[in-house]
Amino acid sequence: MSNNKETIRRYYEEVFNQGKLEVLDEIVARDHVEHNPLPGQTQGLDGLKQRVAMVRGAFNPQFTLEDVLADADKVVVRWTNSGTHLADWFGVPATGRTVVVSGIDIHQLRDGKMAEHWDVVDIFGLMVQIGGIPVPGGVPAS
Repeated sequence: MSNNKETIRRYYEEVFNQGKLEVLDEIVARDHVEHNPLPGQTQGLDGLKQRVAMVRGAFNPQFTLEDVLADADKVVVRWTNSGTHLADWFGVPATGRTVVVSGIDIHQLRDGKMAEHWDVVDIFGLMVQIGGIPVPGGVPAS
C-alpha cells in the first residue's frame, strides 16, 4: 500500500509539478482507464499523457497534496493546485490570471501501476477565475 502512495506522489510531484512526462511510462498501465476524460482526451497511457500536457500547457499547475489515503489497491488524494492561465482552456483564451483549484482524485493501481482514475474537480470555480463563467451579480473575477 505504501508503494501505491509513493507511485501516486510521483505522479503529482514529478509529472505535474516538474513536467517529467516520461515518468508516466514507468508508473501507468498502458490500458489506463480515465472515467472522467477531458474533452478530446483518449484512453490509455497516451490519453493520460494528453491530459497532463493539456493541464500543464494551460496552467503550469503546482499541486499541493493535502491528503493521501490508501486502502488496498486504491489511493485517494485531496489536492490544491495553483497556476497561471497561460493558454486556451476550452474556448477561454489565456488571461494570465492566477488560479487556485481544488479536487479529489481516486486512483486504482494494478501491479504497482496506475490503472484507473476518477476525479471531482472544482471546474466551476476554475472557469469563474478565468472569466469563462460570469460571476453572479456581474462582478468580474479578479
